[in-house]
Amino acid sequence: MSKKTVNIPLGSQHISLLEPIRFKFTCENEKIIGIDSDVGFVHRGVEKACASKFKFDAIGYVVARICGLCAITHSLSYTMAVESMLEGEVSKRAQYLRVLMVELDRLHSHMLCLSHVSENAGFEAMFMRIMGDREPVMDLQEALSGNRVQFDYVSIGGVNRDIESDVAVKVKETLKELRLKVEDYISEFENNWSLSLRYKGIGALSQEDAYRFNTIGPLARATGIKTDVRAESSMLPYGDIGFEMVTKDGGDIYARNMVRLYEMLNSISMCENIIDAMPEGEIFTKLKGKPSGEIVTRLEAPRGELMYYVKGSGKPILDRVRIKTPTFSSIPAFMHIFEGQEYADAPAILASFDPCMSCTAK
Repeated sequence: MSKKTVNIPLGSQHISLLEPIRFKFTCENEKIIGIDSDVGFVHRGVEKACASKFKFDAIGYVVARICGLCAITHSLSYTMAVESMLEGEVSKRAQYLRVLMVELDRLHSHMLCLSHVSENAGFEAMFMRIMGDREPVMDLQEALSGNRVQFDYVSIGGVNRDIESDVAVKVKETLKELRLKVEDYISEFENNWSLSLRYKGIGALSQEDAYRFNTIGPLARATGIKTDVRAESSMLPYGDIGFEMVTKDGGDIYARNMVRLYEMLNSISMCENIIDAMPEGEIFTKLKGKPSGEIVTRLEAPRGELMYYVKGSGKPILDRVRIKTPTFSSIPAFMHIFEGQEYADAPAILASFDPCMSCTAK
């Protein structure tokens, strides 16, 4: 059969894309032999605004609007940076409440990714099922924070809202039901042809290439690399609440799905442990002064390491706020994985990356 080279665009608007991103695939017959990408469709100038328009104590609420899937992680990363510069102590109760919200963020973000992977496999019923099961998680976040998507929950010195006893009971009940559903998801993703055999060996990244491209998050852990900021930083009490790192071998779509599914089980366990061992005390400590100096903070967002660089000179307006997002860090690995794959698998591979353009272009 003669070989024919064609260029096929995917995006910036496409049914397989949750957000605007453009790929241009160069294909030889059905095989992808080259790829170009453009991720700059939603630039909003957040970093510049944070260093020119807003005082430092308002920026935590600004960066919470970067992304609807990891809003808490963004606001907490920035807030922890400022708290370190002010040399302030945050109560243990506030730290537990912060982690509770971060892990609920991870739960509904992973569920969105898994539902999207199911949809790209043609398993529309599974997509609808997971999206429906995701709603109670978002209800919990609303009950805890007062908001459903973008949360003004974390403040410099603590959190803005304590957990009521009836909400704590609701968290335990909802997560107990969710655990059973996730265990059922695992059975489906392991045994259903569309979600297991269909994805084994597809979109694979070797561990050697994962190291070479500095891959992070579930993408790296699906190759067997033990990397997770939750295990590498002591800024949050993950060591006290039962964090367990999840890794799988294979580096393909199937392995990435399994990493996310088992991370959901661990997130549920951690949230339950937080409720059971919630420390007594205040949820807010007033910190004085203005940030001076520079600092880098890291947190494990649902897609991997989220890094904030903050620089201040003792003034209300900061000198610099720089945000390095997980999807941005993973783009070189994304590009490499596509090469040599069948074009028909491109939407499923892309969904398994779980890219977030809102975070990336901010």
